[in-house]
Amino acid sequence: MSAADPAAVLFEERAAAGGRRVGIATLNRPKTLNGLSLEMARLLDAQLVAWAKDEAIALVVLQGAGEKAFCAGGDLHALYESMTAYRAAGATDVRDNAYAAEFFEVEYRLDHRIHTYPKPVLVWGHGIVMGGGIGLMAGASHRVVTERSKLAFPEITVGLFPDVGGSWLLARVPDRAGVFLALTGALLGPSDAIHAQLADVHLAEADREAVYDAIAAEIWARDDRDNHARLDALLQRFVAPVEAGPLQRHAQTVAAVCAHARLEDIVEAIAALEAGDDAWLTAAQKTLAAGAPGSARLGFELQRRAAELSLAEVFRMEYVAALHCAAHGDFAEGIRALLIDKDRNPRWEPATLAAATPAWAQTFLVAPDWPGGAHPLADLAAPRAA
Repeated sequence: MSAADPAAVLFEERAAAGGRRVGIATLNRPKTLNGLSLEMARLLDAQLVAWAKDEAIALVVLQGAGEKAFCAGGDLHALYESMTAYRAAGATDVRDNAYAAEFFEVEYRLDHRIHTYPKPVLVWGHGIVMGGGIGLMAGASHRVVTERSKLAFPEITVGLFPDVGGSWLLARVPDRAGVFLALTGALLGPSDAIHAQLADVHLAEADREAVYDAIAAEIWARDDRDNHARLDALLQRFVAPVEAGPLQRHAQTVAAVCAHARLEDIVEAIAALEAGDDAWLTAAQKTLAAGAPGSARLGFELQRRAAELSLAEVFRMEYVAALHCAAHGDFAEGIRALLIDKDRNPRWEPATLAAATPAWAQTFLVAPDWPGGAHPLADLAAPRAA
C-alpha cells in the first residue's frame, strides 16, 4: 500500500442536525482484518488533527470495514522485513531500524492522541479487536462492543509484549486480571471487555446504522463536554443485554493465581489450574505454555512499572522496549513462526522463564542516546478533561 494511497483509510463527513458534522474514519483493509500499517496510522493521525481543529466537527466515529474485524493488530509483515534487514546488516543501535522506530512512534502517538482527544470519539469495535486494534479503541471516549467482539492482547504468541499502552491498561484491570490477560492472550467477549474496562457499552451490530442515524439527528452543542454527555445518553438508548463472560465467571480463580508477587509463582499457578472441559481456561494455559518466556517477563515487569506512571510515561517506556524487541528480542522469530514460515515452532530465546530474569528484562528498558537528549515521544499531550 503506497503512502500516497488514501484508500487504506476512508474518511467522510456526515451532516448532523443543527449544522454540525460527524467525521467518520473507516479502516479499509478487510482482507488483512484491517491490520494497521504505518501509512494507515499516518493518515488517521493527520485527519484526527484536522478534525480536532475544525469547529464544525462535533464528534468522530472510527470503524473497520468488513464483518470480521475492527482491527486485528499492527502490520507484522512490514515489521518483520525491517527486523530481518536490520539484523542482516549487523546493526547494534536500536534506533537504526528506521521503519520500526517510525512505526512505533507514529502508532503510539496516534493512540495517545485518541486518549487525549477533546471531542467525543466513538469506536465501533465489532469483531476482532486485538493488539494494535485495542490501542486504537481503548483511548476512545465511547467504546462500543457487539455480540461478535473478541478482544485480546496476544503478543506473547509473537514474542512482543502488550504495547500500545497495554501496560497501562492491563495494570488497571480489576483484581490483577491484567497479568492473566497478558500471560495467556485470553479472549474477551463483549461483557468481559466492559468488565476489564476496555469497552463501555454493548450494542447490537444490527443497530449500527440506527445509531449513526440517531447521531446525525442529534443537535450537537459547541461545548465538547456537553457533547460527551449527549453521546452517553444517545448510546444508552441502544444498549443490549449481555451475559457475563468467562473472565467474570472465573474472577476469583484468576485473582487467586495472580495474587503472587513473583512471576514464576503466577505461571506455575496458572499451569496447575484444573481446567477440565473449560475451553477458555484450557486455551489460556496452552497459550502461556507455548508463548515466549521473554514476553511473559517483559509484560509482567512493564505492568508493574505502569501502575505508578502516567499514560504518556508508559508510552515512552513501551517505545524503548519495543525498539529493543525489534532489534534483538523474540519478535522477529515469533512472526516468522506464525506468519512467514507458518511452522508454529518458534525457537524462543531465552527458552525458559528461569533465564528470562528481571535483570534480563531491564536491558529492554535502557533508552538510547536520543539526538538532543529528547525522547521522540517527549511532547505527548496531557490527558483530556474528564
